[in-house]
Amino acid sequence: METGTIPLSSLSGGFDAHVTLESGQSYLWRREDGRMYEGDDDGSPWYYTVLDLDEKDRDATPVPDDAGDDPTVVRVRVTDEAVEWESSVDAHDLVTHLLRLDDDLDRIIADAPDRDLVHEAYEAHRGLRLVRDPPFGCLISFICSAQMRVERIHEMVSSLARAYGDEVEFDGRTYHAFPRPEQLAATTEQDLRDLGLGYRAPYVQRTAEMVASGEAHPADFFDMAYEDARDAMTTFVGVGDKVADCILLFSLGYLEAIPLDTWMQTVVADYYPECDRGNYAETSRALRETFGGQYAGYVQTYVFHLLRTRGE
Repeated sequence: METGTIPLSSLSGGFDAHVTLESGQSYLWRREDGRMYEGDDDGSPWYYTVLDLDEKDRDATPVPDDAGDDPTVVRVRVTDEAVEWESSVDAHDLVTHLLRLDDDLDRIIADAPDRDLVHEAYEAHRGLRLVRDPPFGCLISFICSAQMRVERIHEMVSSLARAYGDEVEFDGRTYHAFPRPEQLAATTEQDLRDLGLGYRAPYVQRTAEMVASGEAHPADFFDMAYEDARDAMTTFVGVGDKVADCILLFSLGYLEAIPLDTWMQTVVADYYPECDRGNYAETSRALRETFGGQYAGYVQTYVFHLLRTRGE
């Protein structure tokens, strides 16, 4: 087992694993103690993810060459002084990538718009960072997210891993990777309905077929202009503008993306009604400008987590 530490003092703006990984932006991480979304950081809990990536996912995610073909387990926790990690490989660069520890969070916060709600969100959740989830897992996660609470989405994604992902032994425990495209493509709609995916089942199965066959892959849109990438992402079955924005923001590094879900529509109605332009594209563009442009997705994530956790 490989282990390492990344001093918190080396990270601009620090890092809070609890608010980052339990803020509804990733469903590919889990807590070792099984207490995800119970509202308690319990000191410094261990979180883990299991990577079993296809070729294009690997192009977007820096898994070390020595990882081989087996799934890679990565565990992290935050102590008073450092981010600690454990893995079957040297995961320093991988952890830095997945948790965006290379972002200059102090600068991002300093560049935030001078708005009361934004300042409150940043003060309440210092150390929250965006994530860089592998593209395929992120795509499927947010197809599952439609009209669902974060706890239920996490349960759906975990069920997919247990049912169809490869098992891997690490440090005396059995873990399950998120399924590869061909594993999900081989399922049926009824299989996925039986797992509790409901009407999302055919969307997940058909999108997995698209990726497995080479028809399209979310990583294909990495270098496109933002709004063009959002439009292109909607070619996947079950992906509308909001889900597309989630994938662009939480996987592909489009930090200007603002997913307009019901929470953010409430933000527009209650705090920024001048941004309501009557349609997704124009309202998103107006809110993006209000939230400062290039880091608007960071602002959105802080505000989303603030409102969700205080129950508005």
